[in-house]
Amino acid sequence: MPSAAPLARLCALALAALPAPALSCGGDFGSFVAGLAEEARARGIPDAVAEGFLKGARQDGRVLKADRAQGVFRKDFIAFSRSLISAGRLETGRAMARKHAGVFERIQRDYGVSPGVLLAFWGFETDFGAVQGDFNTRDALVTLAHDCRRPDLFRPQVFAAMELHGRGDFDPARTTGAWAGEIGQVQMLPADILRNGVDGDGDGHVRLKTSAADALVSAAKMLHGLGWRAGEPWLQEITVPEGLDWAGTGLNHPRPVAEWEAAGVRGRSGPLARGLSGAVLLPMGRKGPAFLAYPNFRVYFEWNKSFVYVTTAAYFATRLEGAPAYDAGTPEPGLSAKEMKALQQKLAARGHDVGAIDGILGEKTREAVQREQVRLGLPADAWPTKALLGRL
Repeated sequence: MPSAAPLARLCALALAALPAPALSCGGDFGSFVAGLAEEARARGIPDAVAEGFLKGARQDGRVLKADRAQGVFRKDFIAFSRSLISAGRLETGRAMARKHAGVFERIQRDYGVSPGVLLAFWGFETDFGAVQGDFNTRDALVTLAHDCRRPDLFRPQVFAAMELHGRGDFDPARTTGAWAGEIGQVQMLPADILRNGVDGDGDGHVRLKTSAADALVSAAKMLHGLGWRAGEPWLQEITVPEGLDWAGTGLNHPRPVAEWEAAGVRGRSGPLARGLSGAVLLPMGRKGPAFLAYPNFRVYFEWNKSFVYVTTAAYFATRLEGAPAYDAGTPEPGLSAKEMKALQQKLAARGHDVGAIDGILGEKTREAVQREQVRLGLPADAWPTKALLGRL
């Protein structure tokens, strides 16, 4: 699955303790690699480990191309979710739940993470371990650290991979994974493996590429550490009344479930989780699918930053645990990638923080759209349309 640079928050924390030279990027690649060796020494990594790790490191043009071509995230929720969730993937996920029932029981006991959540990540990231990526992980990380787009995210991962190499758990020449440096069946970055790697099968090693138990338990530990709340839901499909206050929807407007019920919001296939707060999520506006996002939903953004990926993964998890297919409704036509970029430029010109002008409808762009809809007297459901673009 294409990456959206997961866990930037943790990487930023790791970076905060580094001296200013650690921020360097670009320039001659050989000199850059030599600088990595110097910093490794300052971090206390033995010279032999750093030299063995960096020997033969090269730039990988395929990595840079993949980093700049994440067009899949420009799809709307319905198109994206239908492309990822198939009958076959659902069937395989449920079969894996039965096959690894003992592992999932342990996970629920120790970390409180529901099986569907992990199965969804496992299925999306690597098709349950079948497709783990063929990029040399060392080269991918060094390439992305050298590239000046996001060195603060990837440079710390180089040294985390060095530490794994020093432990004998990373072969610089042979370890492969996703283009953004994630490794194993659930695609974890090296720093996350250091923090959360668990020997799930009891063989004395943490092998996320070959052991489903190791991968699943490690992922559960990571989610738990990121704030997953045991025994609570994460996403639920709902029905919403036509007269709902659309300006009060969206992830930035959570309210107690009791207030949503009073406003006419109902669970489509079961009662809402009373006693919790939730945000009404309309990924394609008031005429499309509707969900209630509970506090656990926020944890998903620590795994992946893409709004459409997160929403689809959370929904897939509910399907794996028995929820029906969502009601797609009849959403208004959205914008093309070119139109979305034009919209983002107009929003930015009005002072809104939409992040990168990339044609992707992320959380920041949605919030800006909603504020402009309120200003213009339009239904403020955060779904950008040609009518809104025209008004701007």
